[in-house]
Parts: sequence; structure tokens; C-alpha cells
Amino acid sequence: MMNRTVTAMYFSGTGTTKKMVSHIAAHLAHSLGYECECFDFTLPESRKIFPIFQEGDITVMGTPVIAGRVPNLLLKYLNTIEGNGAYGIPVVMYGSRNYDDGLIELRNIMETDGFHTIAGGAFVGEHSFSSVLGKGRPDADDLTAAAVFAEKAAEKVKKQNIQKGPVPVKGETPLRPYYTPRDRHGNAIDIRKVKPKTNERCIRCGFCASGCPLGSIDPKDVSMVTGICMKCCKCVKGCPKGAKYFDDPGYLYHKEELEAMYASARAANDMFL
Repeated sequence: MMNRTVTAMYFSGTGTTKKMVSHIAAHLAHSLGYECECFDFTLPESRKIFPIFQEGDITVMGTPVIAGRVPNLLLKYLNTIEGNGAYGIPVVMYGSRNYDDGLIELRNIMETDGFHTIAGGAFVGEHSFSSVLGKGRPDADDLTAAAVFAEKAAEKVKKQNIQKGPVPVKGETPLRPYYTPRDRHGNAIDIRKVKPKTNERCIRCGFCASGCPLGSIDPKDVSMVTGICMKCCKCVKGCPKGAKYFDDPGYLYHKEELEAMYASARAANDMFL
């Protein structure tokens, strides 16, 4: 019999999506006796590879939620994946505010790609902007819940208790517009063109340039962000010297408002089977 595989496939700027998707995939594979593989499509070079899956396999696909949706800069790539009847489990990570239509959007993408979605989850990870929102998450409790979720999904596969259509998840159809941050007067705050800056602590190690998911930081002069910034904050949180930062007033206002509104309560994970 052909070996079957569970693939953890993810985009993960600061590591939270990788942690959760890999955890779910490993538990699925162990429960089912399948092989387990990972495909990290965070860096630009990896998105020159277009995976093809097959019926009988399982793909756990994960992205962060940005502005309540799947990051729009990933849509073109995600639409190239070939599911060919493989089972799919969409997983999104959100930073405590809300995942809005992020999960249903990723589920729809997987269905369009030819996956049959059998489960789905929205989990909390530390917000890319903040070290306060969802601090340290996914934590041990989150991972325990995710392991139980994976075991239940595995039972569906073992018993072939699979629904005919897409797995029902929370979200709206048609999808709502991307979330727009606003000030206290209701005015929209547009941070789309905001880019990180570099302070005097920079030692030109190149971490930020080599690790930028969009390849937007000039490796010859890392203080120059020559392309689009998606605010994943990999460079800010990962810099070994703390040399990357944002100082845009609108960005900082939005960050502080999110922390004031959502940091005090523990946001919930949502799982659908």
C-alpha cells in the first residue's frame, strides 16, 4: 500500500503559525500512522515551488490573519496549489482581536484548489505588532487543545465520517472587506505603506534581509525597505540587536488601541470538525 502523508504547509513570519500547524500535523500523522512532512512557504524562493498533493493524503495549511483575512499578498500563490482530492485542514492564527473571515477564506481557497476540507481551526498567536497581545501564545493550553482537535480529525478519517461538502466554519459569504483600523473619531488609519526603520544598534548581520518574507529589505543596505511591507514583523521581533522598529504615528496608535482593547482577556481558539 502506498505510504500516505500529512503535510504541514504554512506561512509564518514570527513562528506562531509554524508552531501550531506543525503540532497539529504531527499529532495527525502519529494517530493515523502516516508520514509527516513540512512545507514552509514563508520565503520568496519557496513560493517558486508549487506543491501537488494526492487523494488519501492530508494537508494542514496555515496562514496568519491580517486585517481579518488571509494576507492578500499570498492569494496568487495559494491559488496555484493542487489538492487533487486530498483532505485539507485550514488553520489561521490571529492576534486576539478577531479572525473575521480569515478561516472561511482559507477554507474556500483550499476547496477551490481541489482539497476536501474536513476540519478547520482559528488559533491565537502572539500578535505580530505586539508583545502584549496574545503574549507567548500558542502556549501549552493552546497546544493541548490543538492536539485534541487533531485526534478528533484523525478519528473522522479512520471512520470515514467525512461530510460531503466543505467543513462548516465561522465566517461570512460573501467575504467582508479587510478590517480597517480607525481612530476615536472614526477616521480610517491607513498603515499599508508604513515600513520599519533601523536604529544605531544594527550590526548589518543581514538577518532581516535574508528573512523578509517579501524580499523587501536591501541586503546591501538593510536600512532600505525597497519593496512592500506586510507588517509581519519578522524583522522587528527577530532582530538579534532590536534594531528594527516602527515609529509611524498611525501604526503606533493602532497598536496601542489593540492592546488597550484586547490584551486584558484571553482570546479563544475556535475549532470546527
